[in-house]
Amino acid sequence: MKKKRIILGVSGSISAYKAADITNELTKLNIAVDVIMTHSATQFITPLTLQSLAKRQVHTDVLEEADPSVINHIELAKQADLFLVAPASANIIGKFANGLADDLLSTVQLAIPPKTPKLIAPAMNTQMYQHPAVQKNLAYLKEIGYHEITPRESLLACGDYGKGALATVETIVDAVIETLK
Repeated sequence: MKKKRIILGVSGSISAYKAADITNELTKLNIAVDVIMTHSATQFITPLTLQSLAKRQVHTDVLEEADPSVINHIELAKQADLFLVAPASANIIGKFANGLADDLLSTVQLAIPPKTPKLIAPAMNTQMYQHPAVQKNLAYLKEIGYHEITPRESLLACGDYGKGALATVETIVDAVIETLK
């Protein structure tokens, strides 16, 4: 069986640090992880951390083309066996649902072939997660083929308690494994 290759999108959330554990666990399972980080994500965890764990280049800039013979965002999308965003902020969920492409992650998302499985793991404050606009955006993403890895109910970074904490690393990794079967 050919080695599976996934894209792990990391957006700006305090739980971005958990992308390191997700990357590490998937890499241990012999899955190639291409990490794409939004600018906001790089404010929470460095690309070098994820690159060290993935043993692959971390992508952050839509205009950076390391190989002039390919268009990076198209090539990344074509090669992915699965597209995962963890954590997914309200901002990136809104961009995806509305077809915006102003960074590498949202641009790659538009280029993902329709048959490629897509998982999204929201992480945000409870009020943000429950906001009608976020719920509408999530409902639309599910309509077009995304599977939501539901956030946990927990004490959040802001001190509130409620639904919005990123699903556990184990839950996310299990969802990836199950989807790749």
